[in-house]
Amino acid sequence: MHQLLYVTWDVDPILIHIGDGGIRWYGLLWAVGLYMAYLVQVKLYANEGCPKDWPEKIFLWMALGVIIGARIGHCWFYEWHHTDDPIQLFAWNLNYRNPYIENPLALLRIWEGGLSSHGGAFGLIIAAWGLNKKHFSKNKKFHTSVIWIFDRLVIGVCITATCIRFGNLMNSEIYGGVTDLPWGFIFVRDGQTEPCHPTQIYEMLYCIVAFVVTWLMYWKGQCYKRQGLIFGVFLEIIFVTRFLLEFIKNDQEAFEADMALNMGQLLSIPFIIWGIYLIVHACRQKPVS
Repeated sequence: MHQLLYVTWDVDPILIHIGDGGIRWYGLLWAVGLYMAYLVQVKLYANEGCPKDWPEKIFLWMALGVIIGARIGHCWFYEWHHTDDPIQLFAWNLNYRNPYIENPLALLRIWEGGLSSHGGAFGLIIAAWGLNKKHFSKNKKFHTSVIWIFDRLVIGVCITATCIRFGNLMNSEIYGGVTDLPWGFIFVRDGQTEPCHPTQIYEMLYCIVAFVVTWLMYWKGQCYKRQGLIFGVFLEIIFVTRFLLEFIKNDQEAFEADMALNMGQLLSIPFIIWGIYLIVHACRQKPVS
C-alpha cells in the first residue's frame, strides 16, 4: 500500500460564496470551456476563409444544443428510480419511474444539477443539423454538412470536455471504485474514507489527447479535406476510452447495478460504430481541394 501518496480531496465546489449560493467551479469551467471552443472555431473558420459571422452562429447554436441536450439526456437516461408502485404499461409492470416524465417542467430546475455527456452529444448533432440547414448550406461557396461542421467543431469540444471533467473533479463526483494505486483520491466531501480511481483525471487526459490528435490532423495533415475523418477519429478516442473506463467507474444510478454494460457504455456503442464508419468512408474518398 502507498498510503502516504494518496490524495485527500476536500475541495470546496463553490469558488466564491454569495449568500447561500455562489459561483461554483463546475459552472465556471463550463463557461471557460465553451469560450475556448469558440476561440478555436474562430481560428479554423478564418483559416478557410469562411464568413466572419459563422463562429458566432456556431457558438450560439452549439452552446444551446450541448446544454439543453446534456440536461434532457441526464434526466432521460439516468433518472430512473425503483418504486414499490409499478406502472402498468401494456403487458409489463415497470418497476422504475422517472420524475421528469411525470413532471417535465422539472427539467428547468438546472440548479438541482444533472448533465449527461451523451445527451450533450445528441444535442450537438441536432443543433448542427439546424445550423447547417438555416445558415451554412445557403452559402454555395462551401459544401457544408453536419459532418463538415463536426470535423471542425470537435477540436474545440475536446477542450470543453476537459474543462467539464475538471469541474466533476472539483465537485467530487463521477469517480471510480476503490484502488490501491498510489494516485488514488479520497473524496472526503462525498463521504469516502478509502482511495478511489480519480476517473475525472483519466477522462481529462484522453480529452487532451483527442485535442492534440485532432489539432494535428487539421493543421499538419489537412485531414479536414477528407470529410468525416477528423470527426471519426475523435469519436473513437472519446467513446472507446469512455467505454473502457466505465468498467472501473462507480455506477451513477442504482438501476445500473444489475446491467452487464452500464448506461454510459450502452450509449457509447452507437458513437463507436459511427466513428468506424466515418473513418472507413473518409479513407475511401478522394480529398477535396
